Amino acid sequence: MAVHYRTQGFIIKQTDRGEANQLFTIYTENFGKLEIFGKAVRKIKSKLRGGAQLFYLSETEFIQGKAHKTLTDTIVINNFKNLRKDLSKLAVAYQIIGVLDSLVKGQEPDEEIWNLLNETFEKLNKQNLEIIYYYFLWNLFSILGYQPELYRCSVCQKKIVPGILYFGLKQGGVVCGECFKNPEKDKEINEDIIKIIRLFLTRDWPILEKLKVSVESQKLLKNVSETYLNEILGKN
Repeated sequence: MAVHYRTQGFIIKQTDRGEANQLFTIYTENFGKLEIFGKAVRKIKSKLRGGAQLFYLSETEFIQGKAHKTLTDTIVINNFKNLRKDLSKLAVAYQIIGVLDSLVKGQEPDEEIWNLLNETFEKLNKQNLEIIYYYFLWNLFSILGYQPELYRCSVCQKKIVPGILYFGLKQGGVVCGECFKNPEKDKEINEDIIKIIRLFLTRDWPILEKLKVSVESQKLLKNVSETYLNEILGKN
């Protein structure tokens, strides 16, 4: 007799299989990231369709077979309807689940990642924050062991002071102007970017909700975030 497992999970990817089946990637509370096969789930009369949609938080039931896990039941907990009505929010949601899928490998539960994912989608559903993706990204870096050094130079360990600063990819943090030696890879940043990333990691929403980021700082934040992400992906 097959054992049924139940857990809450975010559906982060759907891949069609044949005419009516789908393979779901679901980040679950109790098992981490799973791939679960949905048999005939794309048929109009399928009882699984209602809770098996991208970006849904659902209570999910599955059985473990010899070849794969098979979806047996889904119940919607939150469909994040405001998110689904807004193309800009949807774009951010795709960024979030894309980086989650790229950085988190294998089946291993993680309460911190689960809570971060819940928190981020709740905020994205209710508010229109340009920084929400970067908030998720830098906190995910931290949870996975890639939190950068933001208070001292990663090379000489001196306290960061105003001046020309860089983000050292190999060093994993801020590098002062005196220690900077890699113009091809390291990215010039400013004090504002350091302060913003520090705020992300404190997760102080009353302050973050009031945060105003200049156009120049947005470009620098995007540049250093994407570069650091690519460095980490390269290591993995």
